[in-house]
Amino acid sequence: MSVSYENSKRVFEGIKAAGIKSVSALPETWLVHLLQRAEDDPDLELIEVAKEEEAIGIAAGAYFAGEPHLLLMQNHGFLAAINGIVSLAQLYHIPLCMLIAFRGHWGEPYPWHTRGGIITEEVLRALGIPFEYARAPENVAKQIKEAYTFSQSSLSPVALLLTRDLMED
Repeated sequence: MSVSYENSKRVFEGIKAAGIKSVSALPETWLVHLLQRAEDDPDLELIEVAKEEEAIGIAAGAYFAGEPHLLLMQNHGFLAAINGIVSLAQLYHIPLCMLIAFRGHWGEPYPWHTRGGIITEEVLRALGIPFEYARAPENVAKQIKEAYTFSQSSLSPVALLLTRDLMED
């Protein structure tokens, strides 16, 4: 299976349609086309991080500066960023809109992704982070806009899980 160029394009168009001005991300296979588009777009700032927890601080700064920001990460990156999510975003009611590549679930061929995939949903629930699944390309732009809006109105982290159905051909 390969990463879907067309569906990645739809996700990127959804990010732009939601009014997002900056994105923080760490490179990841399913996000490759999104990151390339973000890098090439003069109206969107791509902030590449070395660790996902850095992206939490960047998102907080963007929020306080009034800049619409979105986080792109893989679910293992989400798991690595929990300290920042809990002790910064949740504690101080900072909205985070996270688009998470939901690796390690049904159909995952790589064993190094499966453990994180098995626990991602339960960790989101345990942290009280609302989440939905993005499965259909025709719905993803609306889902991104709604996730961003909900993060802002709830002043909390929100996750949209980018599934295999959406991200692979």
